[in-house]
Amino acid sequence: MDSSAHRTHDPAGFLTAYDDLLARWPAGTRHGTVATDFGSTRVNSCGPDDGPPLVLLPGGRATSASWFANAAALSRVFRVHAVDLIGDAGCSVADPSRPVRSVGDLTAWLDAVLDGLGIDRADLAGHSYGGWIALHYALHAPGRVTRLALLDPTQCFAGFRAGYLLHALPMILRPGAHRVRAFLEWETGGVPPAAWLRLQEATAGFPAARPVTGPRPSAAALRSLRTRVLLLVAANSRAHDPHRVTARAAELLPDVETHVLPGVSHHALPYTDPAVTNRRLLEFLSG
Repeated sequence: MDSSAHRTHDPAGFLTAYDDLLARWPAGTRHGTVATDFGSTRVNSCGPDDGPPLVLLPGGRATSASWFANAAALSRVFRVHAVDLIGDAGCSVADPSRPVRSVGDLTAWLDAVLDGLGIDRADLAGHSYGGWIALHYALHAPGRVTRLALLDPTQCFAGFRAGYLLHALPMILRPGAHRVRAFLEWETGGVPPAAWLRLQEATAGFPAARPVTGPRPSAAALRSLRTRVLLLVAANSRAHDPHRVTARAAELLPDVETHVLPGVSHHALPYTDPAVTNRRLLEFLSG
């Protein structure tokens, strides 16, 4: 990790931006923590207590608050639990003596989160890096995942575009709010919502562990997955080739429904035209 991250992180500014975005969530949203062997995990929950559970995993460094455009619609049907990824930007607190270093650690962590929430089986949705984690979890514990929704997941069915990585490099090497803003404005093709952008800028120097990454799930593993999958792909994604993503998923997954969402970029998918995204999610998850 770049040592400059510790010098540039502003905890108070981050929490203000985080809470400002959470203020867009439904009234009555509860903010709790779940203890795991890897540290305490922040979970923001809303919806009827007796509703079927739906667990949301955000993209890397996006935090659970980034589901602000989806929480109200989804929580009318489901008990929504949005999770801050352990070791990543957010309000989860990693245990330095037990860092997450592998896919196995990530799936063990998510097992513990579900156990702590008292959930035996849940619908699971993930955006970007959260989609990568969600897919690996469904392969690890198919009996605990009722349905799986993937929102422009990265490193699942296709690799990153070289141009995306080149544009991200300055932000990765020297984290700074202005570099985050420049990158996100480039990728989204416009000006993102101010409150969302402030939170992303506030994560620029967040002292987080190096994220667990690795190869895409094997073709054999994907062919073995019997969980129903919804794949929503951003037509304007600069992260990867959307048509390659959908073609590969359709080729390998036994039970997948795919949609390419027009006018949507990778990072902006959850909040761009949320009526369409939420309708697709609800139709699939309620089916």
